[in-house]
Amino acid sequence: MKNDEEEMTEACIRAVVESIHSSPTQAVLYLSGGASLALGWLMSVPGASNTVLEAVVPYSRMSLIQLLAKIPAQYCSQQTADELALLAYNRGLKLSSPGSPILGVGFTGSLATTRPKLGDHRFHLSTRTSDRHWASTVTLSKAIANACKVPSTFESKLTESEVADECETFFDEDQELEQLINGKICFKIYPFSSDTSNDDRKIILSGSFNPLHDGHLKLLEVATSICGNGYPCFELSAINADKPPLSISEIKDRVKQFKKVGKTVIISNQPYFYKKAELFPGSAFVIGADTAVRLIDPKYYDGSYDTMLKTLAGCKRTGCTFIMAGRNVDGAFKVLEDFDIPEVLKDMFVSIPAERFRMDISSTQIRKSRGL
Repeated sequence: MKNDEEEMTEACIRAVVESIHSSPTQAVLYLSGGASLALGWLMSVPGASNTVLEAVVPYSRMSLIQLLAKIPAQYCSQQTADELALLAYNRGLKLSSPGSPILGVGFTGSLATTRPKLGDHRFHLSTRTSDRHWASTVTLSKAIANACKVPSTFESKLTESEVADECETFFDEDQELEQLINGKICFKIYPFSSDTSNDDRKIILSGSFNPLHDGHLKLLEVATSICGNGYPCFELSAINADKPPLSISEIKDRVKQFKKVGKTVIISNQPYFYKKAELFPGSAFVIGADTAVRLIDPKYYDGSYDTMLKTLAGCKRTGCTFIMAGRNVDGAFKVLEDFDIPEVLKDMFVSIPAERFRMDISSTQIRKSRGL
């Protein structure tokens, strides 16, 4: 039989969780020991699917090692919680609906399990959003409520000596982009589009967009109509395969182009399609015939036909496809049917008929015409 205090506590927790589920934030939680009850609270209140993208409990040491891809200096530490939160945030970016606020939660705990307790309750909590890192030893439900920007009235009942100081760091846009260039975060979305589609599948046109032009806009529009469903967006890699990375100022200047036309752009740090496929599983990549030439040419895979097949088969396993438009290649207009696509990969490629799209324009030509 629950007493009045227990019932009041449960009611307060439920109210906090309902507020979390009512927020637009989507979360991935990596909780290493001692926090399963809080996960139960999140999952038991209706609306959990609005919030929880994924929850993993690496309970054994080996499970935690495999998740971190290394042996941590300490299994129960603030550093490990911070690393889990960052991993969870990057995972959330890959799983979330485009433009949704993402929260990564990391928790490590060493809680006494016998009474009277034989040791200190030690737990470390970290949350990561696009512009904020927060670390504390407050209760998990309160931390998630804080990160989701909803009120929390739940009291943890910890004594003053048991509560550690909170640590909070905010990131501006330049710092976020620096983290992206350095590989700390995998991509950043600028959701400029008014498209309110909740479709998780993305239709992505990748490029350097130096500059963005009408051909890019029309191509993505036509590809989206052919795909039938999906969230259309552009993707710009800050890292180039054979050039220095873009500077932060260059990235921001190119992003301004998309803001001006109201189109969503993703800034990533992966120049290769097989890596983009890992970042955006299930997506449809819109390419031109000039890109297709390089995509299926073994010389871009150390001269190995087998490596080319293996690499593109990996893209296929992620559920990705390529929507191909005709382009001028070596002085001739080429379409999908002009290419010898390996039989095992043919179902990955979809042709955009020339009568649906043909614009013989390129960013290179535009730069030359401007004397750049």
